Order: sequence, then structure tokens, then C-alpha cells
Amino acid sequence: MQQHHAERLELFVSNTQIMKKSFKWQHAMMHRLAALLYATENKVVDGEAIRQSHELIKQNTKLFSSFRGNSAISIAAMLSLTTDEDTKLADTLHVYDLMKEIKFRNSDYLVIAAYQIATQASPDQFQHMVERAKSFYDGMKAEHRFLTGQDDYIFAAMLAISDLDVDSGVVRMEQLYRELKPEFSSRNSVQALTQVLVLGDDTPDASGRVIALNEAFRKRNLRMDKTYTLSSLGILSLLPSDRDSLVDQIVETQDWLRTQKGFGGWSIDKQELLLFSSALIAIQYVENLRNGVLTSAISTSITNIIIAQQAAMAAAAAASAAAASSSSN
Repeated sequence: MQQHHAERLELFVSNTQIMKKSFKWQHAMMHRLAALLYATENKVVDGEAIRQSHELIKQNTKLFSSFRGNSAISIAAMLSLTTDEDTKLADTLHVYDLMKEIKFRNSDYLVIAAYQIATQASPDQFQHMVERAKSFYDGMKAEHRFLTGQDDYIFAAMLAISDLDVDSGVVRMEQLYRELKPEFSSRNSVQALTQVLVLGDDTPDASGRVIALNEAFRKRNLRMDKTYTLSSLGILSLLPSDRDSLVDQIVETQDWLRTQKGFGGWSIDKQELLLFSSALIAIQYVENLRNGVLTSAISTSITNIIIAQQAAMAAAAAASAAAASSSSN
């Protein structure tokens, strides 16, 4: 294991413990995501800075705002890592309103999508990026009416920020979808996978690389083809790495994390642990290959994709808790 990667793993684990102590009322999933956001920047979690950002969000939003939902701590953590929180939050709220005006619906997903556009585009481009996001979303909806929903908002924003042409991008996603659908059981996750792949270089063997990499993971008894990890498989397939070496590194990372406090079998399930292990390896590769074959779109989107997956997992967990509460009444 490379020394820098080992140091980041230790930082991620210690950051998780800091988050747990600082935000006891938050779900452990959110602790780990904030810990990753800071570890990605090679920084120790600043619990007070995150708390101040969280207060800033509450001061600028209404009681039942989506900004106070499952994504609140994630947004607060990201804001706390910026140099101008007030402006970034104001821009995010503005973009959020622009997105609602063209029929995007209130949700945690929309909050994160708005944050992406607000922080990765200049203010004079906000309207254009929002319209591009809607065009990508409508294009996906036209192809897959019942698959395309609020969980696609984050990817629509990522696609909008890229330099992809909308029409050719949607066509390419549909081509990839047809190639990959027979290989994986979750059609919704396959759509998310195609959204990741289209952000990468337009290589003719993109689907083949994904399938081969998935098989390499299965040989090691790891399932990257599950609902919340399939888009991570897409990221990994775009990395210029030897397939077996890549899998070995993720196995090593996962095995090490499993031995750490807060990452045992009772604390985090296999798929979430695999999600973070693959993210940490992908981040390492991006750092090593800033000017390599990875497109800038993918290198800046890795954290956003992890956030998208975490948002989906949090939404599913909330829905499950609500259903359990309803059935017990």
C-alpha cells in the first residue's frame, strides 16, 4: 500500500470518529461521507466549521426546506471546505430556485445538484447550466420514462457542467444502456452507470471494460454490481490501471478498513464499505494522473458520484424507517 494512500485511510478513519463525536445525532452514513470529503482534501475534520456552516444553512432556509434534510451535513461539510461560504450558499440557493422554476422537484438530490452547478460554474453561466441539466434529464426521461426520477438530478447536473453535447450524450447513454442491461439486474443502476461512462472518454470498449472489471471483482467475492456500487464500477473502469492490480488495491483497502473502529461488521455493511474503499482508491488514481487519460469531468465528479450514491442510500434508509414506523402503528 502506498504511503500516501495509507495516510489518507488513517485520516478517513480518524475523521469519522471526529464526526461521530461532533454530530452524535446524525446518521453514521453522514459521518463517513463528511469524513471522506475532508480526507479527499487531506484535511482533518473541523467539526466547529461544519457546525457553523450548518447554522448558516438554517439561517438562510425555512424549517421544512430540503436543505435541512438528509443532505444538510454533507452540504455543510462541503461549504466548510470553501473560502467563501456565504457566497457559495447564496449561489446554491439561487441555482436551486432556478431549477425549481423549470420543473425540477424539491428533494435532497436537487440540493446537491444545485450545489454542483453553483460551485463549478460561474454565475453568468448558472441559467445556461440549469437549462442543460434539464435537457439532459428530459432526454433521459424520453428514453426511460419510469426509470428516470429525482435520483438522476445529480447526474443531470454533472452532465450539464461537462462539455458533452446534449443530444449526442443522450444517444451514447442509450447505446451503453442497451449493451449493459443484459449484464446487470438493476435497470435503474444501469442508467446511473451509463451516466458515469458517458462522462469519460468515448472509448468503443467502455461496456467491455465494465463487464470484465465486474468479473474480476466477482472472482474475489466482491459485488460491485449492486444498486449503490454499480456507478462506482463505472468510475473504476475508466481508470488507466491493470484490472487485477486495481481489484487487489480495493481488497487491501477494504480489509484494512474492516479492522478499524467504526468499520466492523456491526457498524457498516459490505456495500457501503466497498463504496468507500473504491472511492479512496479512485481518488488516489486521480491525484496521480491529473493530466493523464482521465477527463477533467471524471476527475472532478468522483466525489459527486459518491455523494449521489450516499443520497440514494440515505433516501432508501429513510423510506425504510418510515415504512417500519407506519407498520408498527
